[in-house]
Amino acid sequence: MFGIGKDAVRLASWSTQQRLTALKRIISKEQVTVALRRAGRGKSFCPRTCDEFMVWFVVALGFFCPDCYRQIYRWLKPWKKGDVPGRSTLCEARQRVGVKALVLLAKAVVKLLAEARTPGAFYGDLRLMAVDGFTVDLPDTPANDRAFGRPRNARSPGAFPQAQVLGLVEVGTHVFWRWLVKGCHIDETLMVPPVLKYLTREMLLLWDRGFASFELVRQVVGQGAHLLARWKSNRILTPIRRLTDGSYLACIYASDSDRKAQRDGILVRIIEYTLEDPTRAGHREKHRMLTTLLDEKLHPAQTLVELYHVRWEEELAIDELKTHEMERPTLRSQTPAGVVQELYGLLLAHYVLRTLMFQAAAQAKVSPLRMSFTGTLKILRCRLPECPQSPKGRDSWWQRLLEEIAEEQIPPRRNRINPRVIKRQQSKWPKKRPCHRQTPQPTRPFRDSLVTTR
Repeated sequence: MFGIGKDAVRLASWSTQQRLTALKRIISKEQVTVALRRAGRGKSFCPRTCDEFMVWFVVALGFFCPDCYRQIYRWLKPWKKGDVPGRSTLCEARQRVGVKALVLLAKAVVKLLAEARTPGAFYGDLRLMAVDGFTVDLPDTPANDRAFGRPRNARSPGAFPQAQVLGLVEVGTHVFWRWLVKGCHIDETLMVPPVLKYLTREMLLLWDRGFASFELVRQVVGQGAHLLARWKSNRILTPIRRLTDGSYLACIYASDSDRKAQRDGILVRIIEYTLEDPTRAGHREKHRMLTTLLDEKLHPAQTLVELYHVRWEEELAIDELKTHEMERPTLRSQTPAGVVQELYGLLLAHYVLRTLMFQAAAQAKVSPLRMSFTGTLKILRCRLPECPQSPKGRDSWWQRLLEEIAEEQIPPRRNRINPRVIKRQQSKWPKKRPCHRQTPQPTRPFRDSLVTTR
């Protein structure tokens, strides 16, 4: 009993000893504790790898992706002789925490950040949201292969198993608000409905033409939200009424039989346009957009076409996470549960960074999209180990951190495009095949296998 009392005292002082508690303004200790309790965790009294600390450790995997486990531990804790656990200890502690605690924490913590005065976050009174998906490569283990699958073409399977993530993003802040993780062979359109249920009446959703589906449009309308989306040109649409700006009203249907019978349709507005610029992709091609904003006087066609292209902000948010935050070719988790846990940690780390950028932008009175993501990430990596232990010192450290981030502003975007091409040619080495995955290992030491020729 006396030993347990010592552990309890040590855990009680945890909040003033760990460097990551400087970020408690974004993810509080209370939220972590509640998530662990609801997940049936938080009962470990290990002083170095208690469950509460390991939740932050998983989030820190997103801050320090290129580093190994022991180095990440060093970033989070001041050094003590013999205090750094081994890699296997940290792996076992991650497994003990599990996935559910991270899922519950994400639902409790991640909020929409944009306010009415946030530049570029609203269209009128409607909050701009976008939905899209991306894939991440996973370690090539049999467990990951079975759980997530791997892409394949006519010639051969892909190099790595892949997990697919579908995210609902707040356009004006790049915050991944809600997301879903599945295997790479799951159709993206089947992943969208669970995410769309979070839409509200104050939202305008943007999506690419890959999501063109009557059922998805019906779900958006049923949620009371509005939609602005690319629509496939091969869909048959019969104009009901031409509007003064060149757009027209039409109904979309679930099937050809419903269309012919004019049964159970959804009234939408169609905008068709072309681009007259030889230097732009899609020059003189016919483009079609669908929207539930039916009033052409309140929502002119040209304004909506221009507005739709802010959907690219979600592509940039995905690039922030995959290219700049991960900084590694694959995730590090060898098991499916570890993969999901690590992805939640990455997305929570992205939310922390985006919250820092939002607060810094508010102080600098600029758009959050003018803040440099890579600059913020590098500043946090640099300054986090400097965080003082005293609460008063942390307050001043936090303010200096925001001021430093506010200096990392990027200039307004240039009017430019880049071709979608590959710079690096295919390797000359043979492709890895299934027969190479279980390579027999040497049974004799190298020296014993040597036979000199005479």
